[in-house]
Amino acid sequence: VFMSQGYAGDVTPEEAWNILENEKDSYLVDCRTAAEWNFVGVPDLSRLGKSPILSEWVRFPGGVENQTFVDEIKNHVIDQDSKVLYLCRSGQRSIAAAIAMTNEGYSNSYNIIEGFEGDKDQNNQRGKTGGWKLSKLPWQQT
Repeated sequence: VFMSQGYAGDVTPEEAWNILENEKDSYLVDCRTAAEWNFVGVPDLSRLGKSPILSEWVRFPGGVENQTFVDEIKNHVIDQDSKVLYLCRSGQRSIAAAIAMTNEGYSNSYNIIEGFEGDKDQNNQRGKTGGWKLSKLPWQQT
């Protein structure tokens, strides 16, 4: 776990899975857009008896900030001491979400580095360099 400014730190997809598996009071927030959930897929936590919290950081279409994001997370995660892991496509929106929730008192807010699809490769394509899917962690199409 790498410490960062403004939130608890960064974890790899594998570290995130281990936290979700071993810590009962832990949550995964997928803060991508509904279009990404529908067309790219979402983490499948059913083996852990959990489901990801799907809450857009920015709305699709339009890229407008989701004004109800904080309230949506608070409705799902009652205990502010819970570990909350934020996932987006590549790890940028999730940093912003982790910072926002840390500012709301959720001090155990972590960013999942590499995100769901990972960074772009030399051909400017995602899904081939890191990320939840490439880590062979469970996922499904919605």
